Amino acid sequence: MMKNNSALFYTCSLIEYIGRNQKQKRSTIVEYLGRKTIKRIYDYADIFHCEPIEKTADDFVTRYNIPMGSFDNVTKCRYDVPDYWTIGEVYERLIEDISDDNPDHIIDNIMEVYLSWINDRLSNYNTDLFYQSREYIRECYREGKICA
Repeated sequence: MMKNNSALFYTCSLIEYIGRNQKQKRSTIVEYLGRKTIKRIYDYADIFHCEPIEKTADDFVTRYNIPMGSFDNVTKCRYDVPDYWTIGEVYERLIEDISDDNPDHIIDNIMEVYLSWINDRLSNYNTDLFYQSREYIRECYREGKICA
């Protein structure tokens, strides 16, 4: 299993960044971008990473007409807000943990995780789920619920 996949980390962090700026659920961002674009971001992450994330995010928002929404989990957070890199890493680890080394499976798993039940739970910064161990988050995902 591939660990510390920098392309996956960047892809997930960019999705988080766009979601925060556009006040959209991360699942909505994934739907707007689609599998083909997410694969492109993943495949060229080392190139996109050379630009400021703000510029790259704005390019994708403009190209895919991602509208401003009303999902604002940052403002609703009563505690220290984790930055987009931190949340990107949480998603990266979960996707790594359920993926094999096949890049096509990684793209499928990006889509699967962001469009699953756990996305709403990880986006609630008033809980501590995103701070839990990667093993715990993986088990919750596999069980389809928050484990006791």
